[in-house]
Amino acid sequence: MMDWTDRHCRLFHRQMTRRAMLYTEMVTAAAVIHGPRDRLLGFSPEEHPVALQLGGSDPAELAQAVRIARDWGYDEINLNVGCPSDRVQSGCFGAVLMERPGLVADCVAAMIGESPVPVTVKCRIGVDDQVPERVLPDFLHRVSHAGVGHFVIHARKAWLQGLSPKENREVPPLDYPLVLEMKRAFPDLTIAINGGVTTLDQARDLLGQGVDGVMIGRAAYHDPGAVLIGADALWGDSFVPDAFDVVAAMRPHVQAHLAEGGRLHQITRHMLGLFSGRPGARGWRRVLSEGATKPGAGLALLDRALAQVLPQPERQAASA
Repeated sequence: MMDWTDRHCRLFHRQMTRRAMLYTEMVTAAAVIHGPRDRLLGFSPEEHPVALQLGGSDPAELAQAVRIARDWGYDEINLNVGCPSDRVQSGCFGAVLMERPGLVADCVAAMIGESPVPVTVKCRIGVDDQVPERVLPDFLHRVSHAGVGHFVIHARKAWLQGLSPKENREVPPLDYPLVLEMKRAFPDLTIAINGGVTTLDQARDLLGQGVDGVMIGRAAYHDPGAVLIGADALWGDSFVPDAFDVVAAMRPHVQAHLAEGGRLHQITRHMLGLFSGRPGARGWRRVLSEGATKPGAGLALLDRALAQVLPQPERQAASA
């Protein structure tokens, strides 16, 4: 989710769920150490609970990044051992670390030594020619012995040779039964499942089969109303906002961002899928896509886009 789940996206998603853990886009440890920290690590208090997702393979560097991040007050620090992009392969982190569980164990041990909050790991079931039934249990055993008690497992292999990052999200077959077996084999670990989950019904079914959590990525981004509105029922929470209420809740954030010199599209690009499947959704997307990047675009444009999906009487009032 690099370049997607920035602070604007997370605040938008928080308007739809009070319970789900939100994850930052992956930030490299080196960037945290040497880059613009407030831009990379800053977030709004309303985003809690929120996890910082780090990438890296140097234990000392990761420990330093965690030490720096302590001041921002994240609820969890996550080490990404699942991303298959070219950028992470060339830097020896992400999914390629599935081949080096000993190094991952060293990394998380160093991170835990600096973290006041849980350190978790997101991984794949294996990479390339590895046999997941052998590799995954060994990986969980070695990394959990270093102190990690919570894993998010993308139930696909990553093919680092021969498949693009996009293909790696779709082509390798899902193996939910293997992840469920890992929960049975490691009952003391918290194990969440990821990959191919697009609806709350799927999430509810997987939870019923025994996993402790479900991570939903792209489906939550592209169709947030369907995936996130009502998600809190999984915790027994009755919070179910209407999509129009979500837009209303975002208005103060939009106004503050514009007042600080920001551009409207930096926020609304994350909101394009909010009304997916509703009458007027295409108009909502069109108005925002065509207008939000223009100089001076502001709340008036947001209202014009919203008028595309309002019921007819309200639409006429909004245009009056």
